[in-house]
Amino acid sequence: MNKAFVKENEDSDEEDADGNAASALPAGQKNYMTVRGHAAIRAEFEQLVKIDRPALVQVVSWAAGNGDRSENGDYIYGKKRLREIDRRIRFLSKRLETAVVVDPAAQDNCEQVFFGATVAVCDMQGAEAHYQIVGIDEANVSEGRISWISPLARAMMKAREGDVVRFESPGGTREIDIVSIAYTS
Repeated sequence: MNKAFVKENEDSDEEDADGNAASALPAGQKNYMTVRGHAAIRAEFEQLVKIDRPALVQVVSWAAGNGDRSENGDYIYGKKRLREIDRRIRFLSKRLETAVVVDPAAQDNCEQVFFGATVAVCDMQGAEAHYQIVGIDEANVSEGRISWISPLARAMMKAREGDVVRFESPGGTREIDIVSIAYTS
């Protein structure tokens, strides 16, 4: 079927670099980001727009000038990669337009857990972990950065040092102690 007759889903731009569906914001919620997260997304956007895309356009243009495009691997792959880059640029552009940048170091109430806080927690078995509450686009559990919409982050919001927090995890209900709260950029 010709692509002219196929209506793509409007949310098709909502994909990460690997083509996976990106985390959607809850309806009516703001797209909070830390200063570091906003800078990383801005840097990726700038890299794609100013360096990667122009270089790829040059390769595709060169490949198009080589004749038969139906068997031209450089042309076919280049056009596919160009669509991927354009999709990612649109996605990042939307995220940057809706971003609300929050500097954790400027937090007034440092005794409670809010967006940007780095929280040390201890579970009931005595295992300690550190989590920073960040925006959905910067979350990376292996680095200790969890999204502010995650069940753990929501449970910790407004907690203070010494509080015991209960939350639902995939393994069932868990309890953790808030050991310390810090705000740094």
